[in-house]
Amino acid sequence: MKTRTCLLTAAVLVAGIAVGPSVLPAAASAPAASTAVPSPGPALEAAIAGLPRADATAALVRVGGKEGTWRGSSGVHDLRTGRPADPAARFRAGSVTKVFTAAVALQLAEEGRLDLDRSARSYLPELIPATYGGVTVRQLLNHTHGIPAPDFPGTTVEESYANRFQIHDPEDMIRSATSKKREFAPGERQHYLNIGYTITGLLIERVTHDAYERQVARRVLGPLGLRNTYFPGSGPRIVGPHNHGYQTMRLDDGTTGLRDVSVWGATDGWAAGDIISTTADLERFTGALFRGRIVRGPLLEEMFTRPEVTDFQTGEPAAYSVGLSMKVLGGREVWGKTGGRWGYNAAIAATRNGSRTLVYSVNSTDAKGQGMNRTAENIMVAAYGRP
Repeated sequence: MKTRTCLLTAAVLVAGIAVGPSVLPAAASAPAASTAVPSPGPALEAAIAGLPRADATAALVRVGGKEGTWRGSSGVHDLRTGRPADPAARFRAGSVTKVFTAAVALQLAEEGRLDLDRSARSYLPELIPATYGGVTVRQLLNHTHGIPAPDFPGTTVEESYANRFQIHDPEDMIRSATSKKREFAPGERQHYLNIGYTITGLLIERVTHDAYERQVARRVLGPLGLRNTYFPGSGPRIVGPHNHGYQTMRLDDGTTGLRDVSVWGATDGWAAGDIISTTADLERFTGALFRGRIVRGPLLEEMFTRPEVTDFQTGEPAAYSVGLSMKVLGGREVWGKTGGRWGYNAAIAATRNGSRTLVYSVNSTDAKGQGMNRTAENIMVAAYGRP
């Protein structure tokens, strides 16, 4: 198994993490905000007021677009000191990574180097078995491929925490997934999973003869000036200023409480979920994406076109396109992507015409849990309205 190391950041120290139960400060910090055009301001202030609380310790929010701007932060940098949350902090953006991966894949399609209708196996014949020979690149990107998730050690948050420094190789993850029986025939259903984007990361490397991380940097991060966005590689720490993430779990003394999970390897996510960024960088990225500055012409429409299939688990109409998903909020379509890593939830969102964009980071204590984090949901509703 090869170990992938970060190509875009300085050396990262791999060290243990101080753990133990934490107690929420008695007095919650008030949200600090500026409201140039305050249309969503009062609702957003209410959405992030009172942090830290049981479901989240901090929140950073940026609203932009033609309808006005709003900036706000609330909560604490860490529970030990109770310092106010840093609004410019870096955070784990989780599956927002998929939007960057999809954008690079679509750029390569525009250049004729990657064919969305061609099989993934034709690019990676030594890795994709004949069982999955009919899966196309587009199906990888819109989650209609039918490939199940790979196996990972542990099924509980406590077991995942115990294995937080384990290095996961993309090729090993793909072999694990494709050794199983397919969930459905390619193109027949939709099941949102990371594995399609893990394969896409390797497709990008195969057709460019370059590292996935370097291609994202050259094509997206550099041109947009996203200086606080990077890929951690095998390093488990967030480099630079960041607010601590906490997760509710069983502690060493047998009680249930909050554990600091800021230091946690993300190699299981890689091209599907390991990016680290800031709200300012993600706001710039979102605006550029929706204005057609990153993916252009007909290929941009791939990101706003959902396959006409049903969800594998719920039977409802497909929610995901290439890189994005869509929900109707406040009576209008809102496109975007959420992401979750232990201790962190993030999202980018925008109306199709870019009239209102939203980026948030929530230091949630129930990340990767069932359902949407309460604070994150309140932010989304405050920015756009109810479903």
